[in-house]
Parts: sequence; structure tokens; C-alpha cells
Amino acid sequence: MKNITVKTILFILSVFYTQAHAQIADPADYLSDVKKELNAVWPKNRTINLVFHGHSVPSGYGDNHEVHTLEAYPNLLLKTLKEKYPYAVINVIVTAIGGEGAIRGQARFEQDVLTHKPDVIFIDYALNDRFSPLEKVKEAWEKMIQSAQAKNIKVILLTPTPDQRIDIGDPANPLDPYSEQIKSLAKDYKTGLADPYTPFKKIVKEGNVSGYMASINHPNKDGHMIIVEAIKPYFY
Repeated sequence: MKNITVKTILFILSVFYTQAHAQIADPADYLSDVKKELNAVWPKNRTINLVFHGHSVPSGYGDNHEVHTLEAYPNLLLKTLKEKYPYAVINVIVTAIGGEGAIRGQARFEQDVLTHKPDVIFIDYALNDRFSPLEKVKEAWEKMIQSAQAKNIKVILLTPTPDQRIDIGDPANPLDPYSEQIKSLAKDYKTGLADPYTPFKKIVKEGNVSGYMASINHPNKDGHMIIVEAIKPYFY
């Protein structure tokens, strides 16, 4: 067996240290620079761009393919933020496409998302990603995260909302591995994480999920507010 050098040992220890200390970004300070800008008053303020990239949920799809834009969480979050930051100029930009998964979303990420010069990017694809291989989905999410971080753009990853055809209270359900992968990516890349999946699991367990859904797989306004509450700690 070859001798292991001190340099090799230090490298191995650094890898273990990084893995052991990998953690999701702290909501209290992850967006500290953005919050400072949101608190600025004219003429020192500027436009803050929040981009929501994903599938039909951030788009606001409801029943019978109706799109309830103003009742979807991007615009509900905007309303909430304007109450908190009355002097802020905030653009909510939705680049989501109904029916899309992260693999297709990544292919248009630079052209459709980064061109808006976002201050924060929200990525929400898990509900549709379950139809694609887990590893391929991971590659797509990683590429989007890496592209954003290369430009010093803050990223918040979202876990899925329910599909009533799936019992998300069952640990063996097909959404769980994708939700866990998103949490792992948030730790690995130290991004933000908004986790509506966990409170929705509780709602499902209580048997109340239909009251939060506009259709079989799209939240209503109350359901979208669950997502807003998951995002809010990063701005408060």
C-alpha cells in the first residue's frame, strides 16, 4: 500500500468537514443584501427582480386550465412583500411553463431566466420532475443553481405541492425522493429552501387537503399561501 501524504489526508478531511457542515442557507441573513435594497428609499432604491422558474404551480393554473395569476404564490408574495417594504420597487417575473420539468427548464434557463438579471431565483419543478429519472433531474437542478451562483444570484429551491392522486403521507410515495433531493441540493449548494411539502403532509394527514386545492394537482389561493409562508422567512 502506498504511503498517504499529508496533503492527501488534509484533502480528505476537508471533504468530510464540508459534507458535515453543509447546510441550507440561514433565512435570517441569506438575503440580507436584497433586504437592504428593499428597504432603500427613493432616490437610493432600485428595482428588485424576483424570478419564478418552474411548472404550472407558480404560473397559477387552477381547474379546467384556468390561470389565476393573481392568486398564485409569486403575486401573493409580492402583495406580502409590499406590506413589509412600502418603498420598494419589486418586479415579479414568472418564467414558468405548465407541464414542464426541470430538464427542459434548465435548457432555457440562461435565455429565459438569467436575461432578467434576477436578484433572487425561485426554482419549482418537483411536482413534474417525478416523471423523469432522479439523477437526470438532479443534474438539471445543479446546472441551474451553478449558473445562478456563478453570477452571484441568490437561489431558493422549492419542494413540491400535492397531487391528490398521490398519498404524500406515505413515505413510499413517488414525490418523496424528489423532495429529499431538493433538500440535499439546498444543503450542498447552501441555497435557500422553501419547504411547503412538509406542511402539506400534515394537511393531508388531517384529511383537509381538498380545501387547499383548486384541482387535482394545483393549489387554490389558500394552498398558494402555504407556499408564501414557506418563503417569507427569507424576507423577514
